[in-house]
Amino acid sequence: MPAVNLGIEGRVALVMGASKGIGRGIAAALAREGARVAMASRSRERCEAAADELEGEAVGFEADTADLERMRTLPGDVEATLGPVEILVTNTGGPPVGGALDHGLDAWRQAYDNLVLAPRALVGETVPGMRERGWGRILNVGSSSTRAPIPGLALSNVHRPALIGFFMTLAREVAADGVTVNDIATGRFATDRLAANWGSWEEMERGAVEGIPAGRLGTPEEFGELAAFLCSDRAAFLTGAVIPLDGGMLRSA
Repeated sequence: MPAVNLGIEGRVALVMGASKGIGRGIAAALAREGARVAMASRSRERCEAAADELEGEAVGFEADTADLERMRTLPGDVEATLGPVEILVTNTGGPPVGGALDHGLDAWRQAYDNLVLAPRALVGETVPGMRERGWGRILNVGSSSTRAPIPGLALSNVHRPALIGFFMTLAREVAADGVTVNDIATGRFATDRLAANWGSWEEMERGAVEGIPAGRLGTPEEFGELAAFLCSDRAAFLTGAVIPLDGGMLRSA
């Protein structure tokens, strides 16, 4: 897909969970628009391999969102290699499936670290520089569970809204400094994670489309296109928003 001149050529973007799936789709879209992309994931090998495949400039970084100290040092490593982070995409994955009482307290703490504290640590290291420069974009890869809880995903249903509360508070505080903060309420996308939740890729393709008015799963490439726009100059007046991307699945107003 050709670039559409979103005004982010040369901007430095840090994309978490970028070695595959939705994160890779976002990284690819940003790189195609001329951003200099830092692709972070737990596996340096997968991330470097994915970076080599992208159209445009991309560099792989090893970083596990469960390691909060690494979340604090990662933006500095990116700055030393590419420049200060101007676009931050907090794509920290999802916790394991299970009902309200299916997990012990350790799993609840891990979900809180991954879904709330890891983004908070990354934001804390990048926002001051964004405000000083008068330009920044922060985008979270969220879930439709923030609008309507999803059965069997209790940890996601609880912790993702907590991050939305933080992001929406932050959005108001930094808007006048040229920094936008938004969230995409993600529906069902054809990724390895969704396939794992359904048991196999084949089961996902058969059953996961049920209830989606569009009649199909979304693709990481489609996600990347919306993400690139939200991270662009053209979206400068759009902040503090939770935007559904789900093929019409969400029924709440």
